Amino acid sequence: MAKYRKLGRTSDQRKALIRNQVTALLYNGKIVTTEAKAKEIRKVAEGLIALGIKEKDNFEEVTVTAKVPRKDKDGKRVKEVVDGKKVTVYDEVEKTIKKDLPSRLHARRQMLKVLYPVTSVPTENKGKKKNTKKVDLVAKIFDEIAPKYTGRNGGYTRIVKIGQRKGDGALEVLLELV
Repeated sequence: MAKYRKLGRTSDQRKALIRNQVTALLYNGKIVTTEAKAKEIRKVAEGLIALGIKEKDNFEEVTVTAKVPRKDKDGKRVKEVVDGKKVTVYDEVEKTIKKDLPSRLHARRQMLKVLYPVTSVPTENKGKKKNTKKVDLVAKIFDEIAPKYTGRNGGYTRIVKIGQRKGDGALEVLLELV
């Protein structure tokens, strides 16, 4: 007997499907899918959330100095002429960053093995590449999702049965973060 559902797909298709659905679940908070898929997705998603909870406070804050280009009121870089060439003017800024400790870095890499990269597109720019932003889903797990579930021992997702799908009669469910 298998320890997982095969979902009528080859292993690479099944892994891609599960990765895609887990990414969508963690990004949106809920997805609609079939019951069998939801039970498989739940295993992976709860594992990632548990890893995030375990490592959420495992970092140190470090102050670094960075050279940042000076910008004018329009947001364009300020340039000045030096020896007949236009050169960008830089300011030194001190920033505080989170530096992962080794175990949190390992957890981050484990999560990145499962999650696909996500880009958010503003509604006014639908279908255009302009103003798209890459979303750091791992940071979202550490900073938003994990603190919400700190006192909880498992059970981070909920499956609610919706009914049968019109086309093939498969039982559809809503898989959501609690």
